[in-house]
Order: sequence, then structure tokens, then C-alpha cells
Amino acid sequence: MLIVETVARIRREFFVKGKSIKEIVRDLGVSRNTVRKVLRSGATAFSYERTVQPLPKLGPWASELEGLLEANERKARRERLTMIRIFEELQGLGYRGGYDAVRRYAAGWHRARSVATAAAYVPLSFDPGEAYQFDWSHEVVIIAGVTTTVKVAHMRLCHSRMFYVRAYPRESQEMVFDAHDRAFAFFGGACQRGIYDNMKTAVDAIFIGRERQYNRRFQQMCAHYLVDPVACTPASGWEKGQVENQVGVVRERFFTPRLRFKSYEEMNAWLEDRCLAYARRAAHPELKAQTIQEVFEQADRPALIAYRGPFDGFHALPASVSKTLVARRSG
Repeated sequence: MLIVETVARIRREFFVKGKSIKEIVRDLGVSRNTVRKVLRSGATAFSYERTVQPLPKLGPWASELEGLLEANERKARRERLTMIRIFEELQGLGYRGGYDAVRRYAAGWHRARSVATAAAYVPLSFDPGEAYQFDWSHEVVIIAGVTTTVKVAHMRLCHSRMFYVRAYPRESQEMVFDAHDRAFAFFGGACQRGIYDNMKTAVDAIFIGRERQYNRRFQQMCAHYLVDPVACTPASGWEKGQVENQVGVVRERFFTPRLRFKSYEEMNAWLEDRCLAYARRAAHPELKAQTIQEVFEQADRPALIAYRGPFDGFHALPASVSKTLVARRSG
């Protein structure tokens, strides 16, 4: 089955990295027809209904085998069991399948574990257009005379430190999608990678290292904008320290003292103006002779992936519809 992750990677390899179809076929191990189907359709997901569901003998025992493998990894190297011994242990639990199926599953498990461990480092320096960080904060404002706690979405470009903030009544997935679209339209494009914490609107399950099971709709959004999502290690806020720091700056400089607005629309227009004003006068923390706005215009903006239009949460909109929506928003 052509999974969402494969579709997203094909799109990024072609549109972002500029690889040919031949190179993508060789690197990803998929057919030419599959690559052409993804690129020509513009879709971010494909569905397939299986008429007959095979039930391999190892399937019901996969969780027991993973438990044995994890327990074996925790032992001292000299005390670890061989694959034959693990196979015999699984047989003792009731498994009646063959050894090869167990060996292949274990090899895949070890391979995934090695990749997750190797990817466990998040760099603290970034090239132009390489990555952004995303987070939420809760702020208190007065809207139409009522004291309200609003949820503020923060996106920050890691190289230039250019940032965008927008307030919402909730942190629902639709708000996440809208915040990304507004931010990418504001910046004029997206970065190659997005760095997130393990928010429930994006991550369904956390595995070893950085391996995650992302929500299907969130994966489709990332595929639409050609972004590769990266999740932080739980309780490791330093891995997205830039946006964590931004939350404090925005709270101190934008939301203190308590703000008063007639509506969310008025508040968000004011916040966008403040983002631009701050970027124009604040010096870049590393390139101190330049402002954040100057570094953004000279380095980050030219390196961004071109803005691809809104994503509606279920499927990428046709180009004509995207242009219409962008025209309405700008109007």
C-alpha cells in the first residue's frame, strides 16, 4: 500500500531536492509508475481497500516478539540471547510459525531502532530555509469586554528568527492547519523541516528515539507544503528552544499589559503588525549588524519552498481554488 509517509517523501525528493524520477525509484525502492502517479495527481494520500486480509502466523505474536527483543536489548551484551534462542522462547509461548519470519521481523526492528537512535540529535544551528519551530502558548486578553484565555500559535524560522503569531479560541487540528497556512503565506513559503513537540493534534504514538506515528491528516498537511515533520524528545524543550524563548518574548512585549480588542480578527491583524515591527528593529542574535527582517529577506526568504496555497485538512485544494482563497484573504 502507498502510505502517506511514502507519498510525502516522494513529493519532497522531487519538488524540494530536485531529484529525477529515476533517482527516486532507486532511493525509495518504488516503481516508476508509482512516482509518476504521485507527482501527476498532486494528491497527498491514496486509499486502497483490501478485499482479502492475509493473516500471517507471526502477526498475532508480533507484540510478544517485540517484548522479547526489548528485554534482550536491556541485558548486558554477554548475556543476550541469539535469534535462535529468541525463536525458541517465542515457540514456548505458543508460536507455530517458521524461524525466517521471526528473523526478518527482528532485523527490521533492529534497523528501525538504529535509525531512530542515529536521528536523536537536533542541531542548534540551521541553514537558510532549513527548519522552523512550532508551539502554542496561552495568553489572557479582553475580547468584547470579556476576559478570555486565547491559544496563540507560534511559528519561528530557525535561521533568521523571523516569527509569526496568531490567536485562536482552541488548539484543535483545524486551528493547527490554519496557523500553518497563515504563517506560510506570511513568510512566502515553507521550510524543509518542521520541529514540533508531541502535540496530540499531530502525534498519535511515540516510539523509540524520534520515531513517531503521526496523525494521518497532519501528515497530509505536511506533504501538501512539502515539509518533513520532526518531533522532539518528550520533556526536552531545549530541542525547540527558539520558539520556547519566543513565547516568553511575545508574552512580555505583546500581551503585557492586558490587551483589549473587539474581535479575534482585530487582535490578529494587530499581532501581525507587531511581528513585522519587531523584526524590523530587533538585531539578529548572531548576525548583530543586521536586523531579523534583513536576514530574513536576504537569506531565509529566497531559500523557502514556494507557498503552495491553502490546505483544507482533508485534501490539497486545486490550484485554481487555492488562488481564489488567497485572493479573498488578501482582499
